[in-house]
Amino acid sequence: MSRINYIILIFAFNSGCQVTGQDLRAVKTADGIEISEGSSKILFYQVHPKSENGKYERTNYVHPLYSLSGNIITEDFPEDHPHHHGIFWSWHQILYNDKPIADGWMSENISWEVLKSDVTKQKNTITLTNEVLWKSVLNSNQKEGIVRENSTIIVHKANASYRLIDFDIKLAALKDNLKIGGSDDPKGYGGFSLRFKLPDDIRFLSRDKEVVAEELAVQAGPWLDFYGSFEGKNLPESGVAVFSHPSNPGHPQPWILRNQKSMQNPAFPGNVPVELSKAGLRFKYRLVIHGQNVNIKDIQKLYEEYARP
Repeated sequence: MSRINYIILIFAFNSGCQVTGQDLRAVKTADGIEISEGSSKILFYQVHPKSENGKYERTNYVHPLYSLSGNIITEDFPEDHPHHHGIFWSWHQILYNDKPIADGWMSENISWEVLKSDVTKQKNTITLTNEVLWKSVLNSNQKEGIVRENSTIIVHKANASYRLIDFDIKLAALKDNLKIGGSDDPKGYGGFSLRFKLPDDIRFLSRDKEVVAEELAVQAGPWLDFYGSFEGKNLPESGVAVFSHPSNPGHPQPWILRNQKSMQNPAFPGNVPVELSKAGLRFKYRLVIHGQNVNIKDIQKLYEEYARP
């Protein structure tokens, strides 16, 4: 980021700009944007680059994410995987002219610059509209733009049972012959990823069955509910359902699932890289943050509404 752009960005975020939409509110700070409803925090979107002792620098992700009761349910820079960041989207393999140039998962030879992050209010939602430039060193000693990302994060007002949060991510190549891929192993993880503070009793529920986590990706359908004691032991259970939209490439995407100390991921494209053209790829997901009074049938109905053309 140029010094001029950096100063402009810091000035904009230090202005303390506040947008309210009835009970929904977005507050811009020097680090990012916090969204809340009344006195309850919902999420924080990271705009300013953040690192752990100078390593794994990252921006353009959500952390913390809060439960309906106000507890933080995501992790950032966890000790076991310091390259995990709340709700994030990333790919291990980034290739140019079929040669590896960067590892977006490990933040190697790549950086992200949030060019713009606007807040729009409506009666029952607040929308973050973000423009992000991916940069990498190609043929010179200077970083060049390789991907332009345009994304929206839509936060809905909660009802008595759940809150909806939508992610719509568009990636367009700025260079010809660019490819992205998941991990270069049989797991093939990569794409939209969620690093939850996993309770010991975490369960993975999908439609009419409980899904068992395996080392490799599992076929579990277009949505999963992560359910357990997110609020703490001896308290009512709650969950986060993750919907993958039918328009997503590779639908239904397989799931990388872990019972402890790792991320969860509807994986795309797997370990074989795919072309990222200038026309681009688009990914759409919805989170349903819910309490114990939401059951599997309720979630299936919500998914059908989400998937309806």
